[in-house]
Amino acid sequence: MLFIIDTYAWVEYFIGSKIGKRVKALFDDDKNTFITVECCLAELKGWSIRNNKHFHELLVIVETNSEVIPVSRKNWIEAAAIKSEMMKKIRDFGLIDAVLLAKQKELGCKIITADRHFKNLKAIEFLK
Repeated sequence: MLFIIDTYAWVEYFIGSKIGKRVKALFDDDKNTFITVECCLAELKGWSIRNNKHFHELLVIVETNSEVIPVSRKNWIEAAAIKSEMMKKIRDFGLIDAVLLAKQKELGCKIITADRHFKNLKAIEFLK
């Protein structure tokens, strides 16, 4: 199965939490393939700065376990519409989350996350 890994899931994986162990179990299944959308790298860089982690070490892990893919102009434009629609239900729904939903729609895959913004959405592997 093809999965997009969001920033929340990566952070949990890096800290070795219970949720991170669920991400690792998905990594360990040879039937699964993983994508990281490049905008998540900026969020991971911010997290690494706030938590005094070496971003380049984290980047190697991301690139070893997933394919990093770009965000197209079409994705950004669609994300703006998705964000606008989602904010009717979830006031603080972010643009990066909307980009992931646009990519998910394009690729026909699931998103791995524990981010509450994705709870109860379709095609989400919601980790608890």
